[in-house]
Amino acid sequence: MLTGIDPALTGELLAHLDAMGHSDALVLADAHFPATRIGRRVLDLPLIGTPRLLAAVRSVVPLDDDPAVDLMRSADGELLPVQQELMEAAGVTADGTRFVDRFDFYDVAQEAFLVVRTGETRIYGNVALRKGVVV
Repeated sequence: MLTGIDPALTGELLAHLDAMGHSDALVLADAHFPATRIGRRVLDLPLIGTPRLLAAVRSVVPLDDDPAVDLMRSADGELLPVQQELMEAAGVTADGTRFVDRFDFYDVAQEAFLVVRTGETRIYGNVALRKGVVV
């Protein structure tokens, strides 16, 4: 156990976060996301929701320059509660967020350093963030 590290951050996840470079993308995906088909590296954390995991990740990962956060746009374009929670967990507003259509988000995920599939069951509970410089 480490002091000051959110317990949601597993050793394997921390190793991946540490290996990421400036501007590398991390996708935190809901349980419905086709992570294994799309991701180059995939980690499954089925016992945690996406907003909770994002808050933990943000405790150790700075964001790249704006927009550093992408959310998958809902089918009707409406901002869903899970998306609002994701923005809050990332520490950004709608102005600092890029809303990406579903298939374009899949392209983002395909290029991401890591895709983490969570146990989030709410649809459109997907976020991509780009790692900033650690100073």
